[in-house]
Amino acid sequence: MSTKRNPYEAYSKTSLESEVAQASPHKLILMLFDGLLSAIKQAKTHMEARRIAEKGMALSKAVAILEEGLRSSLDKEVGGELAENLDALYEYCSDRLIEANLKNKPELLDEVVKLLTPIRDAWETIGQPGYLQGEAPQPAAQPAAEAAPPENRNSPLSYGHV
Repeated sequence: MSTKRNPYEAYSKTSLESEVAQASPHKLILMLFDGLLSAIKQAKTHMEARRIAEKGMALSKAVAILEEGLRSSLDKEVGGELAENLDALYEYCSDRLIEANLKNKPELLDEVVKLLTPIRDAWETIGQPGYLQGEAPQPAAQPAAEAAPPENRNSPLSYGHV
């Protein structure tokens, strides 16, 4: 039995691996948020189309990003109360995703997106050049890929050990 390789998938995987290898810790967190929100969107599409296996795979990916990516990257010693609050929010969101999967409730997916999108957007904003030094944020038209990481990686806004 031969397995055909999709050239687009191979390119996408290589491109993503290259982007991850070159990304700053700040950019990696932003990429995790984007991957998480994308997986939730895919899960909702599969849920509405009654594609159970695909829905389950997409939600498993979303929970893995939350637990093994975002949640495990929090540095509670450096981040203090902010990191503790994010940890609790991520745990709540994971629970909601699991419940959405088990009960086929798209409104729970919407709830998680509503909770996490402002955090993702804030994370993107604080990565803009000069933001943590008190300068005005750059216009939204500037691509996030050009954003510089925060100078002080041990600030309360830091994820710490990414």
